[in-house]
Amino acid sequence: MQNHSDLYDIGVIGLGVMGKNLALNIADNHYKVAAFDLDVAKIEALLEQEQSERLAGQGQRIVGCSHFSQMVSTLAKPRIFVLSVPAGGPVDGVCSALLDAGIEADDIVIDTGNSLWTDTVAREGQYAGKFNFFSCAISGGEMGARFGPSLMPSGDLNAWNRIKPIWEAIAAKVDPDTGLPIERQEPGNPVTEGEPCTTYIGPAGSGHYVKMVHNGIEYADMQLICEAYHLLSNACGMTASEISQVFERWNRGSLNSYLMEISADVLAQADPITGKPLVEMILDKAGQKGTGLWTAVSSLQIGCPAPTIAEAVYARAVSTQKSQRQQLSHRLAGPSVEPLTGEERAVFIDQLESALYCAKIACYAQGFQLMAMTATENGWQLDFAEIAKIWRAGCIIRARFLQSITEAYQQADNQAGLANLLMADSFSSALSAKQLDWRSAVAIATLRGVPVPCIGSALAYYDSYRCETLPANLLQGQRDFFGAHTFERTDKPSGEKYHLNWSHKQRTLDKL
Repeated sequence: MQNHSDLYDIGVIGLGVMGKNLALNIADNHYKVAAFDLDVAKIEALLEQEQSERLAGQGQRIVGCSHFSQMVSTLAKPRIFVLSVPAGGPVDGVCSALLDAGIEADDIVIDTGNSLWTDTVAREGQYAGKFNFFSCAISGGEMGARFGPSLMPSGDLNAWNRIKPIWEAIAAKVDPDTGLPIERQEPGNPVTEGEPCTTYIGPAGSGHYVKMVHNGIEYADMQLICEAYHLLSNACGMTASEISQVFERWNRGSLNSYLMEISADVLAQADPITGKPLVEMILDKAGQKGTGLWTAVSSLQIGCPAPTIAEAVYARAVSTQKSQRQQLSHRLAGPSVEPLTGEERAVFIDQLESALYCAKIACYAQGFQLMAMTATENGWQLDFAEIAKIWRAGCIIRARFLQSITEAYQQADNQAGLANLLMADSFSSALSAKQLDWRSAVAIATLRGVPVPCIGSALAYYDSYRCETLPANLLQGQRDFFGAHTFERTDKPSGEKYHLNWSHKQRTLDKL
């Protein structure tokens, strides 16, 4: 019989980029890891890296397993398995294999992939009584997984309480006084202080939903930065190196974020082959894995306005139409304008900085409103201050800006709540102060023929919420005319429905 001290704390299944780095991160935080992958070479690569990174005096922290039965017998009960496999069929394939290997009802299987949230809900029911299916969405990419990701767990609360110590140990950390990340960039030296970037999100599926919206915001944030790059390049005639310097300056202010930082780095990188800016040698066709699309579809299904997120998905789709764009660039007319120079350029750069900040606020407002509406529909009690807090470090959209969102929701707890981030005093004041710069940037982009679908749609979103009366009154009149869809009246109680008999010579109004 195996001695309990010889058993391992947690199993990691799937040793690709994320799984391997999660295993090393867990080991750094003094937990013993059993690891498995169908590709034996990946197991060997993990063990080799673990040995090279192991500090003097440390015993073996990771053991490789050749099959699931070995992993099951290697782990201490109740067992915890971390799945780092592609979403969809592979998740169910591993679950089935673990059942065949003898896992028990008390064991926890954690799906950390980018699964569709409704699949997660279905799986919790499917495996109930066989084992505890839990989910945890992860953000931060390779470096986040290795040195501290943002973790969004959801499912059975008892399972979370068992996982919580490990998750809080491996998560990214934030300085509670400044709200800034505590960086860790070396193996074997985990950060043990600060606020961990993980919190229990809620019932099954809610964590993956929150991560899905995170990725939708990420799509929009990336596109906003790309539109700023496009404008500085086309409207101002600036080089990639010059734009990199502008982004570096912006990154020291209110636009500070991981995405802004890496964008500056990308623009500064020379191509090893030609010596030209590498960005100019990268084909302008963007890929996507689906989470941005899922977010846009979800917003349409639930009726939540999220135009900037949807436009970011469309922008990637347009980018793939390279052949058509090449043909139409010679057929469709556009303005012929000299690039901005001197004082005009300097003023525009400042206006664009304001526009980017305002559009970012609008983008986050859309994402948080979408989460709020979905939470209401599904009976989830999402804590938006906590969600903003765990996005401050470890994840791709980490930014100084998220501290302001955290504070806005914390303050709202003592007020009447916060239905939309635009209602927060700090954000409504900032938008009001910067909106003329925002308009000027969009106007210059339009007059110079530079597409800004996200910056422009964010401004339309702002103006839509700023308008007490929208032309939907005419739209509802049209609907009643051709389809008898009824309408409400401004001078009658809400909820009362009316229909005009439009086709009669003597038109009559009916209350329904």
